[in-house]
Amino acid sequence: MTTMHKNPNQSGAALTDPVRYPAGASAPVRTKRAFVLVLLTLFIPGSAQIVAGDRKLGRVALRITLTVWALALLTLLIALVNRSMLLSIVTHPVGSLSIIVVLIALALGWAYLFLNTLRIIRPNLLAPGMRPIIAVVLAVTTVLASGSLGYLAYVLNVSRNAIGSIFNAGPAIDPVDGRYNFLMMGGDAGDDRTGRRPDSLSVISVDAKTGESAIISVPRNLQNAQFSEGSPMRKIYPDGYNCGDECLINAVNTEVTNNHKDLYPGVADPGAQATLEAVSGTLGITVQAYVLVDMDGFAKLIDAMGGIRIKAGGWVPISGPVTDEAHGIHGMPDGWIPAGDQHLDGFHALWYGRSREFVDDYARIARQQCVQQAMLKQLDPGTLLTKFEDIANAGTKVVESNISSAQLGSFVDLALKSKSQPVKRLTIGPPDFDASFSTVPDFDLIHSKVKELLTSQGNPKAQDSPKADDSMVSNDANAGSHVVAAGPVQGSFPAGIPAGQQPSPSSSDFTPVTTTPDGTPITEELLNGLKAQGDEQGIRDLVATNGQCAPL
Repeated sequence: MTTMHKNPNQSGAALTDPVRYPAGASAPVRTKRAFVLVLLTLFIPGSAQIVAGDRKLGRVALRITLTVWALALLTLLIALVNRSMLLSIVTHPVGSLSIIVVLIALALGWAYLFLNTLRIIRPNLLAPGMRPIIAVVLAVTTVLASGSLGYLAYVLNVSRNAIGSIFNAGPAIDPVDGRYNFLMMGGDAGDDRTGRRPDSLSVISVDAKTGESAIISVPRNLQNAQFSEGSPMRKIYPDGYNCGDECLINAVNTEVTNNHKDLYPGVADPGAQATLEAVSGTLGITVQAYVLVDMDGFAKLIDAMGGIRIKAGGWVPISGPVTDEAHGIHGMPDGWIPAGDQHLDGFHALWYGRSREFVDDYARIARQQCVQQAMLKQLDPGTLLTKFEDIANAGTKVVESNISSAQLGSFVDLALKSKSQPVKRLTIGPPDFDASFSTVPDFDLIHSKVKELLTSQGNPKAQDSPKADDSMVSNDANAGSHVVAAGPVQGSFPAGIPAGQQPSPSSSDFTPVTTTPDGTPITEELLNGLKAQGDEQGIRDLVATNGQCAPL
């Protein structure tokens, strides 16, 4: 009688609770049950086990789920209130490692719950035609859920390794006069050189609160560079780096690396540090950190981004080998980058920023500024998500930096703020100073113009290159001559345009020069033909506007 009494109860339970006891349910109910259990595991991990399986396992999993949801809400709140703090945690070596471990554990735990859900479903009870469908749905949801967490852990690990390779573990730096100033150096090391010679120097100055930024370009051929107060090099050059025509600012790195390492005990890269001090003293500001990028790494980074888009004002040569070193004349160009809207890969972007044949260094500086802005503008979240690993790996080509990895999060936050604001620019040379200014620079005038640039808040005109006052005249004590800070150098723009109407090279208000004065289209064949005839001046006239550039 006991057995007879038990079976009806079990049968009743099966009929009233088909989720936990599916044996007595109809085929459609079993199919619906299977889909519901998969969705419960996807959206509320642990709930499927509570309603249809091991309740103890379900309770543990559900507690973890609720904890994760709470942490996700807390993370969202921190992102809204203190984004810098969140970025600092994610980029910190210990913080990022902890997040990676948690993500891997959650991914494995979620995958186990899906496998357990498969057991609860009891595929043998399903109609034969539904078994493969449920298996596919379960596999897809497992990949979406557990796989996404695993991939996120992988991405964080890639970024953690990249950060460890690029940045150091030194102390954090504080803003000076409310700003962070970073020296960006393009390394020009070759097999025939001892030490690395920076081929481009620019300071990115960022307001520590607002993210307002400015780029100050220093010509590599600037003479008599002043070392900052406290620099060990002031003992050797108290009046500036003035040992003759060979003492250009980009030679500081090599000289210190080869001859004066002893002045910088305990410094990882004395040459880079001395160059930072030379730029600081020359501009009259405190530059706190540097980033040195080699040219190969620059090209690979742009390739990893998928290239950059620019509007080019004039044709730019991909120079061939030097044939006349005394006059800086190259052989036939290996190619040309046309004027107009261009999408440049890493190789062509490198040459676009590097080439100075047929024009002066200042046209090249303007193009380098444009390339930097195009990179910042086009490094959007979509690009980061789809090309993150390639970008991170290319980023390790940054030769070195003395930026602390512990402070990277706050700097990333500043970069995000800067991206939405116009960038102010100043070049210690044309178009902001006379072409000869770098030979006999007036440092009081430089300090004045830098201060004016960095203190001009809310000026809508500040997004274009601030022109030095034409009336400013200063006396250079060494040369005994007058240096006039003027507007753009004549010859950098098409003939016949008055100086007051010439656009800044960094402005987008220009028309690319694609034809000769008589209307003939400029082509690679035309330019190479002039080169073959030895008509260097003819080429200079046609490419004079190649310093004009704007990111698209």
